[in-house]
Amino acid sequence: MGRVVKSSLLTVEVRTSASVAFALASVPAGFPSPAEEYLDRPLDFNELLIEQPAATFAVRVTGDSMIGAGIFPGDIAIVNRAASPIDRSIILAILDGEFTIKRFRKQAQLVWLEAENANYARIDIGEAQAFEVFGVIKRSIRMHAL
Repeated sequence: MGRVVKSSLLTVEVRTSASVAFALASVPAGFPSPAEEYLDRPLDFNELLIEQPAATFAVRVTGDSMIGAGIFPGDIAIVNRAASPIDRSIILAILDGEFTIKRFRKQAQLVWLEAENANYARIDIGEAQAFEVFGVIKRSIRMHAL
């Protein structure tokens, strides 16, 4: 069993070996094609999702403010606490005591948060607000029933 990285949001278990078979051929979503019998090297989801295990955790997304970025309610966002945000990063922030996922914007001394949904206004960050970048969203996992 692997080491467990805990947070108050979700727990991410880091394993030394967690891989699945990965087909060498691409599969079209249109017309069927003959099955390929070749497999590529095993696909390790740790390699794909976790850059810095000790600084990584996951959070389940609620709300629709980031649907334009492909992050939907129910998805799981992979957050790296060690990453520093740059302009246009998607971040998990604490704003006035509340968690939010938004696009981080910074130009000169101005900082603001943008939603990826036209129904939400930009949030200007002022000196009077309690604001902290809690981590940078590096990946998201779509969690819907098929």
